Amino acid sequence: MASAAFALTSPAASAVAARSKVLGGGKSQGRNGCRVGITRKNFGHVMMALAVDVSRFEGVPMAPPDPILGVSEAFKADKNDLKLNLGVGAYRTEELQPYVLNVVKKAENLMLEKGENKEYLPIEGLAAFNKATAELLLGADNPVIKQGLVATLQSLSGTGSLRLAAAFIQRYFPEAKVLISSPTWGNHKNIFNDARVPWSEYRYYDPKTVGLDFEGMIADIEAAPEGSFVLLHGCAHNPTGIDPSPEQWEKIADAIQEKKHMPFFDVAYQGFASGSLDEDASSVRLFVKRGMEVFVAQSYSKNLGLYAERIGAINVVCSAPEVADRVKSQLKRLARPMYSNPPIHGARIVANIVGDPTMFGEWKQEMEQMAGRIKNVRQKLYDSLSAKDKSGKDWSFILRQIGMFSYTGLNKAQINGMFI
Repeated sequence: MASAAFALTSPAASAVAARSKVLGGGKSQGRNGCRVGITRKNFGHVMMALAVDVSRFEGVPMAPPDPILGVSEAFKADKNDLKLNLGVGAYRTEELQPYVLNVVKKAENLMLEKGENKEYLPIEGLAAFNKATAELLLGADNPVIKQGLVATLQSLSGTGSLRLAAAFIQRYFPEAKVLISSPTWGNHKNIFNDARVPWSEYRYYDPKTVGLDFEGMIADIEAAPEGSFVLLHGCAHNPTGIDPSPEQWEKIADAIQEKKHMPFFDVAYQGFASGSLDEDASSVRLFVKRGMEVFVAQSYSKNLGLYAERIGAINVVCSAPEVADRVKSQLKRLARPMYSNPPIHGARIVANIVGDPTMFGEWKQEMEQMAGRIKNVRQKLYDSLSAKDKSGKDWSFILRQIGMFSYTGLNKAQINGMFI
C-alpha cells in the first residue's frame, strides 16, 4: 500500500511518541488513515514519521448522476418559482404535490385498527397480495389462474421484479438475448447489464410520424435469434406514450410466436393509463389467451401512488402446473440472497383494497380521475401548441399518445426556447 510521510520534531515529541507506542503507533491495525511511529533520535529531539495510508477505494471512480433522478436533484436545487419537474414519472396535484390516494389512507387506517404485526413475510411474499395481483393482471376467471399455471412472487416494485426475472434469464437461458424498444425506460438497460444479460434494441419510435415504427419493430423481432426475450410495455409506453393498436398487438404476438420468442411485459401503469384495469391489461391477456408462456413485471407505484412502498410482482405464466411450481421455486431461490423477503406494508394495502368491494370501487374511481386529469392536460397542451404554432404542424399525435409521457417531436433548440 502506498503511503506519504513527513517528519515532525518538537520538545514534546517524546511524550507523543510514548503515547504512540502505547496506542500501537507504527502499525496499521487493519485501519486506513494515519500511522504514527518513532523513527530515530536526533540531537535530543525525537523525529517522528506520519504515514498516511492511501484508501483501498482509490480505484473507485465517481459514478455519473442518474439521468432520470439527476433531473430531480437539479429541480430541487433550482430556485425558480416557475420550475416544473419533468424527470421522474410521478403523479402530482395541481399544487405540484405528491398525491396520496384517499383509499390508501383508508386502508392504512384499517390496518392500524387491526393492530397487525410486522413479522417477516415468506420469500414469495404475502399470499393475499399474490392472489390479488395475478387476478388484477389476468382476470379472476382466467383459466391459467384456475389451472395453477401462474408463478407469482411479490417483489420490490417494477425494478425489483424486472431484476429478479433478469437473474432468472441469466441462470437458465444464458445464451438468450433480450430485445428492448428504442427508446425505453432509462433503467431497463441498467437492469439487464447488471444481471449480465445481453440485449439489443428493436425499432419503436418513428421521428418522421412521431408515432410507432411498426414495420421496423416487426422486422427486428423477426430478425432476432430464435428464443429471444422481447421486452414489451403493457400500456402507456415509457417514454414515448405511443402504444400499438389492438390490431398491431395481434401482429406483434404473431411475430413473437412464430420465432418462438418469450414475451416479457413490463406493466407499470395498469389502470393509470386509460382509467380501466381491464383495458390496460388487454395486451398481456391477448398473449396469454394464445397459450404462450409469458413473463410479466408489475408495479403499484403509479396506479395506487405507492412509490415509496416498493410493491410489485413478477408473474410467469407457464405451460403446466408442475412447470409453474419449478419456476416459482427457482425465483424464490434467486430472491433469497438478493433481498431475502419483501416488505409487508404495501402488500397489505393492495390486498386489503382489492379484497374489499367498497374500497376496490373507490380505487377504480380515483384511478379514473387521475387518468382523466392526465388526458385533460394533454388536451390543454394540444390546444395551446395548435394556437401558438403558426407553421401548420399537426399536433394531434399528442392526443393519440397515452399516459404520463409524450414525445413531442421538438428538437433541442425548440425545447430550450420554451423555457426562455
